[in-house]
This record gives sequence, C-alpha cells and structure tokens, in this order.
Amino acid sequence: MEPRILGLFANPNGGVPKLAVDTLVVSRTGCVGDRQNDLKHHGGPTRAVCLLLDSVLTRLRSEGHPIGPGSTGENILIHGLEANSLKTGVILDFETVTLEITGPAPPCKTIKASFLNEGFTALSHKRDASQTRWYASVIKAGTVNVGQLVSILNESEQVGNP
Repeated sequence: MEPRILGLFANPNGGVPKLAVDTLVVSRTGCVGDRQNDLKHHGGPTRAVCLLLDSVLTRLRSEGHPIGPGSTGENILIHGLEANSLKTGVILDFETVTLEITGPAPPCKTIKASFLNEGFTALSHKRDASQTRWYASVIKAGTVNVGQLVSILNESEQVGNP
C-alpha cells in the first residue's frame, strides 16, 4: 500500500489530545483550527505541523503504552513510511500540501498520559532517532484529507527546483 494520511488532528482549545478531523487546512504558520498553548515550544513557521508515523504509534502500543491517534499532539498521522525515512530536511508531498521536516518534536509532560508510568521520553529522538514525532515547515499551503497519498520528494522533484 502506498504511504497515505491515516489521520488528521486539531484542537481549537490547544493542548492534547488533538481531535480527529477529516480535513485540515494547512497554512504557513500552522493548521487552521488548531491552537498551541505553549508558543515558546510549539507552533510557528518552523514548527507549523507535527507529524507522527503510524509505525511509531504501533510500536509504542506493542510496548504497552496507552498512546492513541492524536494523543501526543500530532496533526498528521502517516501510514506506510519507514521510521528511518524521516529526518531534518526531508520534503513530504501530500499532493495539495508540501512540508519540509525541520526537526524532531521533543516530548513534554503534557503527553505523559499516553505512556506507561508517564514515561513520555519513550517518544524521544534523543533516546531513539526512529521513534519520534517531527515538526515541519510549510512549503506549499493547502488542504489535506484523510486517505490522501504522501511521498518523499527527491532533490530533482523538490518544490522550486527547475
């Protein structure tokens, strides 16, 4: 199966969990209808969208963590990409939206309910580089939908290249 959007999440009141939505409007500064309570650590142009791979969520669940879609603050849950395929600088194309990974999203205590014994560092890039959420900036704004395909662009396909 081709990589695709498994879930979209936003919370107009801020914080977690993020609530499932079928469609998400992505602007250069974030997801419309989603609010961050801590703007020092979340949101803004370099942290406009938070991404999580379904394989990471599944792995954490298999370890007994009560994590669920949207519970760790991700806006987009992606199915079908390998955990080691994402890193800073990777460009993701969602057909109508293009994002660039800007770095890992460090875990914080606000997501502790998603983990056994409040062990939110189980989702830490420092602990395991393949088991993390990612922040992304928006190269091309637009609307994404659940089920939409996603691909990793190589250098010759990247937006802005002739």
